[in-house]
This record gives sequence, structure tokens and C-alpha cells, in this order.
Amino acid sequence: MLEATFYNPEFWKHLSIPFVAGFIGWITNWVAIKLTFKPLEFVGVRPFLGWQGIIPSKATKMAEIFVDKTMYRLGTLDELFRSMEPGKIAEHITKVMDRRLDAYTNEVLFYGHPRVWGVLPQTLKEGVYARVREEMPQLVEALVVDVTESIESLIDFKQMLVTRLEADKQLLNRLFLEAGSEEFRFIVRSGLYFGFLFGLIQLGVWTFYKEWWVLPFFGIVVGYATNWLAINMIFRPLRPIRLGPWTLQGLFLRRQSEVAGVWCGLVTTEIVTLQHIMYEMLHGSRSERAQEMIKGHIRPVADLVMESYGPASRVVVGDETLEEIRESVGEKAVAVSTDPFDHWPFNRERALHAEKLLRERMEGLPPAEFQDLLRPCFQEDELKLILTGAVLGFLAGLAQLVFVFGGFGNG
Repeated sequence: MLEATFYNPEFWKHLSIPFVAGFIGWITNWVAIKLTFKPLEFVGVRPFLGWQGIIPSKATKMAEIFVDKTMYRLGTLDELFRSMEPGKIAEHITKVMDRRLDAYTNEVLFYGHPRVWGVLPQTLKEGVYARVREEMPQLVEALVVDVTESIESLIDFKQMLVTRLEADKQLLNRLFLEAGSEEFRFIVRSGLYFGFLFGLIQLGVWTFYKEWWVLPFFGIVVGYATNWLAINMIFRPLRPIRLGPWTLQGLFLRRQSEVAGVWCGLVTTEIVTLQHIMYEMLHGSRSERAQEMIKGHIRPVADLVMESYGPASRVVVGDETLEEIRESVGEKAVAVSTDPFDHWPFNRERALHAEKLLRERMEGLPPAEFQDLLRPCFQEDELKLILTGAVLGFLAGLAQLVFVFGGFGNG
């Protein structure tokens, strides 16, 4: 009897049902994750015949959610900038600029005002270099203090972040992929487990009720339910619940400390960096005020130069030329303001301080707020993802009916 069953093709066909269901659950979940993030740009014929990853297709909205629901809860721009130690920033700027001051002075005066610079003997020029070098640390320190006090008014922080993530959809994807790497792997694996369990139920039903629609119907159930269960197991329950020797809590919520480390490292090295902050300040929507601030603090260098001419400097140079030199000094200061921040080790060093601030606050977030880090990834068209699983499950169940069991009339 056992041998006859073993060699019976129908036995193997029936036995394949839970394994096929497990495969359906795995493949539908895998496809759902891929469709969330890929492709970065629309592929196909707009508006309906094609696809773009759900996150990239809503880059602006997702970036705004990232700012409103996460960044603003963790720290303001003022707090982040202060955490980077403005005093250290001033020292770094001075150190970098000190090596280039002679060249900058020559560029401004020799090329811009050769008549003024040409009449000075070399000994006096050396005195100008020394005087500028002596005064520059105080000028830079005063400038950085002013920037620190005014940073919120110099930069539109939300616009800075949204613009950055809109322009780099791969980076936007990484915010979710790296924070939820374990959860996305779980979703794919769980499709196999849950699919197999649903397949056992499907096998029981098919054994006694061989209607053509059973396999496609259970394909829908497997594709839909495996996605739904996996997503809910990631975020529910919000708080730990003791159940005998076990503690139940959403998988993502259990990893709060680990996720904080990964996510804050990414944010502070690639999004909210000192380099990006300074670039936005000088080239963003509020750059005019920042540029005037820099000019105002650095223009006094021109007066140091004029002191080298002695008391008769205004007669020798003239008020109009003196004002031109002041303006040239200011313009040069603005032009080279980002140079000190093209220095990866220093940016990384400052990022570690900002990362510490963000991480401490993220680790302290209540579960309901912490889940907002990853939850928007699924909330945007969550139903679409689940229904996609259902459709794929239906097609797989239909294929199983036709190719394994011989079609609609051979149950």
C-alpha cells in the first residue's frame, strides 16, 4: 500500500501543493520588495504602461516625510551645527587658509589692482602677509560665531534635505534599505514559511474539494496574506508583550539601538554633513545673506593692507580704489569659503559628533515615533504592494492548476 502510494503520480502532485505555495509566498514577497525600490526611474510608456519604484516615484513626498517625522524629532539645524563644535571648525578654516593666504592676497591685489600692489617693496609685502596671517584667526572666529548664532536663518534646512534626496533617489532608497535590512530579509523569508503553512491548508481543501478555482483562490490568499502578515509582524506589537517565556514585539522595534547606529551614520556622513551645510549656506535659497556676512567679516583685511602704506594710504590709493579692494577681498572670501570643507577626514570627524547626538535621541524615541523611520516605506501604497502579491499568487495558482493538475477539467 505504501509502495503503491509512493509511485502514484497523484500523490506527488498533491504533495507539491504546500511547496508551491511556499514558493509563491517567497516570490511574491521578493517581488514586492523589489517593486518598492526599483527601478529608480520610470520604465515603460507613461502614464500606466510601466513602473517606477514606489519610493523613487514619490521622492519629494518621501523626503518631506523623512524631514518632518524623523529629522525634526531628533535635532534642529542649530543643535546639529553646535554639536560639530564651531570652535574646531574655526580652527580648521584658519589652518587651511593659512597655507593659502599669500596666494589669495596676490590674486586679489596683483591681478585685481596691480598699480596698488606693484608700488610696495617686497619687504612691505612680506609685512602684509604676516599681518593678514596674524589677524585672520580672530576674523574667522568672529565669522563662525556669527554663523552659529544665525544658522537657522541662513539655511532652509528642510529644503536642503529634500533637494538632496530628490536629486539622489539611490540615497533615498538607502535610508530605508539600510535601516530595515533585517526586516526586508525577513519579509522575503517569511513568504516561504507562511506560504508553506497556507499550502498545508490548501492541500487539505484540495484533497476533498477539487474545484478548479481552489488553487488560484489559495494563490490569492497566499500572496496577499504573506505580505500582510510580514509587514504587520515588523511593526506590531508596538511595545513588548510577555507571553510565558517569550517576549513579543515588532521585529523592527526590537532593533532600535542597532538601527540608530546604522541610520545615524548614514545621515551624518552623506546627508547632513558639514560640507553640505556650508554649500547650502553659500549657494542655497538664502545664500545672499550668508555671503554678505562673510564679506562683512573679511573686508577688514583690505584695511590691513592699506596700513602698510602708512598714514598717507588714502592719498596713495584713493577712496574709490580702497573700496574696490575691500569688495575684491569680500568676493574672494566668498569664493574660497567652501575650500576648507573639501576635506573628508575633517568632515568625518565632525560627523561623529553629530552622529552621537542623533543616535542618543533616536535610541530614546518611543516605539510609536521610532517606527516612523521605516513605516512610511510601506504606508505609501501598502495596499498596492499587498494586492500585487495577491495577483502574482493568483497567476501562480492558475499555472499550478494547468501545468501540474492538467487544467480546469482534471481536478
